[in-house]
Amino acid sequence: MNSFKRLVATAALPLSLLLSGCDEPAPQNKAVYLLIDTSGTYTQELNKAQAILNYLLANLDSGDSIAVARIDSGSFSEKDIIAKTTFDMRPSTANDQKRQFKLAMDEFAANLKKGSANTDITGGVLQATQYLNETGAGNKYVFIFSDLEEDLPHDHIRNFPISLDNIHVVALNVTKLRSDNIDPRDYLNRLANWQHRVIEGGGDWRVINDLERMDKLIVAN
Repeated sequence: MNSFKRLVATAALPLSLLLSGCDEPAPQNKAVYLLIDTSGTYTQELNKAQAILNYLLANLDSGDSIAVARIDSGSFSEKDIIAKTTFDMRPSTANDQKRQFKLAMDEFAANLKKGSANTDITGGVLQATQYLNETGAGNKYVFIFSDLEEDLPHDHIRNFPISLDNIHVVALNVTKLRSDNIDPRDYLNRLANWQHRVIEGGGDWRVINDLERMDKLIVAN
């Protein structure tokens, strides 16, 4: 009886190895979410945000997804998404989508006359993670175009952990506030606090202030 069991187990082994080798490969498509600070004087930086978007559109392919949203007083909302799309597998259609996307961003920048009173960065990041996870993409990015100074309405609660598993978070154009010139530790603390939140949430963190280095925005896993 024991010999029979060993024979059955031996015969089943190649089948189990075959089945284990049939796992579907991890998706290689990308999904990016660009958050643009629209508070205070940061509206004067919108031309730089447009340049970042142009770079992203040029470097995303068919099957990739992109969304752009503003950071305002309450950013955990669909209404703050300026545009979003997943690029069609047909290159000609994907190129048309990219042109329409750029037009939507240009129109938003042209019509933005006044910055928001507050800056809900956490709400924007939460909205971004929902979008990215829903795409099912293999490579997920949140780009935060902001000075990282969060200024919330008095009734907004944002002091809780954020789940950022397998998401690359990149802070862009983190400008220094006037007060940072008095005490540079304020600037360094903002960067350190966001780095801690991102890593604690399971993501990874980078800062790119030199926008001449936009070739570093999207990195291979």
